[in-house]
Amino acid sequence: MEQLIAKLVQDFEQGRISRRQLIVSLALTAAASGVRPVNAADGTKLKASGIHHVSYQVADYGKSRDFYASLLGAPVSEDTGKQCVLTMGDLRFIVRNGEAGRTPLVDHIAYSFENWNQEAMVSELKRRGLSPQPEGENSLQLRDPDGYHVQLSAKR
Repeated sequence: MEQLIAKLVQDFEQGRISRRQLIVSLALTAAASGVRPVNAADGTKLKASGIHHVSYQVADYGKSRDFYASLLGAPVSEDTGKQCVLTMGDLRFIVRNGEAGRTPLVDHIAYSFENWNQEAMVSELKRRGLSPQPEGENSLQLRDPDGYHVQLSAKR
């Protein structure tokens, strides 16, 4: 699944698919992904239960917010004037202003896990040679083999 998502993001960043096509494809990928157990170092089963959120940077979050809220009927929440959350079912899209002059991009994808145990998750990720960085008590950040930002979070 990671390769499919990476390919979708690459196609979007290279202009081969539209933002709308990317979002629809990611939503379908999440729905079809199912649940796959991961053995943690202490023997606990951690389950990726889906995509927690997709974060992307845009030139004007207000225009993107209004476009997606209108087009997809996505409720808007947590609007700070610089970013907001659009919700479609269990999937959340975080739309935020990017850096001036920078091409809009998918910033990261966060995957959700049931039965979150941050200590066990950190241990397992380190065992796999990864370098997870805590982001609060319910989230970790790391880089995939291509350098993409990946976030692992407790299921809401």
